[in-house]
Amino acid sequence: MAPSKVLAGARVVLPTGTVDGGRVIVDGTRIADTAPPDAEVLDLAGHWVVPGFVDLHNHGGGGASFAGGTAEDVLRGVHTHRLHGTTTVVASAVTGDLDFLARHAGMLAELAQQGDIAGIHFEGPFISPCRKGAHDEELLRDPDPAEVRKLIDAAHGHARMMTLATELPGGLDSVRLLTEHGVIAAVGHTDATYEQTVQAIDAGATVATHLFNAMPPVGHRAPGPITALLEDERITVELINDGTHLHPAALQLAFHHAGASRVAFITDAMDAAGFGDGRYMLGPMEVEVADGVARLVEGGSIAGSTLTLDRAFKRAVTVDGLPVEDVVAAISANPARLLGLDDRIGSLEPGKDADLVVLDAGFDLVGVMRRGEWVVGPHLG
Repeated sequence: MAPSKVLAGARVVLPTGTVDGGRVIVDGTRIADTAPPDAEVLDLAGHWVVPGFVDLHNHGGGGASFAGGTAEDVLRGVHTHRLHGTTTVVASAVTGDLDFLARHAGMLAELAQQGDIAGIHFEGPFISPCRKGAHDEELLRDPDPAEVRKLIDAAHGHARMMTLATELPGGLDSVRLLTEHGVIAAVGHTDATYEQTVQAIDAGATVATHLFNAMPPVGHRAPGPITALLEDERITVELINDGTHLHPAALQLAFHHAGASRVAFITDAMDAAGFGDGRYMLGPMEVEVADGVARLVEGGSIAGSTLTLDRAFKRAVTVDGLPVEDVVAAISANPARLLGLDDRIGSLEPGKDADLVVLDAGFDLVGVMRRGEWVVGPHLG
C-alpha cells in the first residue's frame, strides 16, 4: 500500500467553509482524520484543495463517445475528463433506436459495475420535437412507461437519470415510474407550460436538464418551465458554464433564485471535449466543432459542449464572480447528493474517497487525485 500522504498548507474547501493553511490526510484510498508519523508531506501553500468534480451529464470526450462508442471508447472519454478534475462521471446517452439504447445501456452498466462510471443518464428519446436541439427528430417518441421501463431494466440497476418532456402523453406516469425505481426524473428538451412543469415536479421530477437551454424562455404572461423549475426547492438545476450556453447574467439569475444548494454544474460534453475542433458524430447526428463550439452540421443547433469542469470552475470564480464555496457545492457536493453518493464523494471529509483537485492561485488545475492515486501531477511550478 502507498504511504499515507498529508497535503498541507493549502486553502482547503470543507463543508463548513474554507480553511487557510489547512491539510488533507490521505490513507490508502480514503481521507483520514489522523496521519501516521511516516506520512509523506506535500507543501501546497498558495494552492486550493477542493473535492473531485462530479459530472451528472456528459456524452464523451477525448475523441470518444459515451453515447455510441465501445467500452474502450467510454474509458478513453472517462480518462480525458479525469485529467480535468472530474473524478466521478455519469455517462449520458442521446436519442436513438430503443433497441440500440437498451443494448448500449447493458454495456455501460458493466462499466458502472466496475466503478468506471457512476451510472447512465438517458437524454432522449422521450423529448419534445419542438425543443429537440441536437437530437434526431425521426427517433423521438412519447414517453410510454413500458418503454421507459425497458431502458431502466436494460441498465441493470445503474440508470441514474432520464430526461423527459413531461408534457407529452405518458410523461407524468413515466416520472412516477422513474421515481418508484430510484431514477432521477429530469425535465428537459421540453415545451411545457408553467402549469405542466409544476405537475411534473409534483409527480416526482427533481432535476432541470441544462436550465434555459432547449425549453421556452420566460414570458411575463407565460412564465414557462424555467420559472417553475427555479422557484421550487425540490429541483436542482443543471447549468453549462462555458460562456456559450449561458450569458453570465443568466447564470447569476439561477444562483440568485435557486441558491447554491440547488445548482449542479455539468459539461454536457461531447467527443471533442479535451480533443479539438473537427467533425464528430453525436449519436446519429453529424457535428462540426469550430473554435470549441459544437453545432449540428445540418441546422446549426448547439450540439452539447466541449467543456471540461476545470474550465467551468475557473470561469465561475474569475468571470462570474461566484464564491469558491458556492462553486464547490455546484460542481461536487450537490451532484454527489443527487446521485445518492454523498456518503463517499462530494466533500473532503474523513472516511470518504480521496477524490480531490489541486488548483493554483489563479484557479488553474495542477493536480487530480482519485481514490488516493494521483491522476495528474501535482505540478506545483
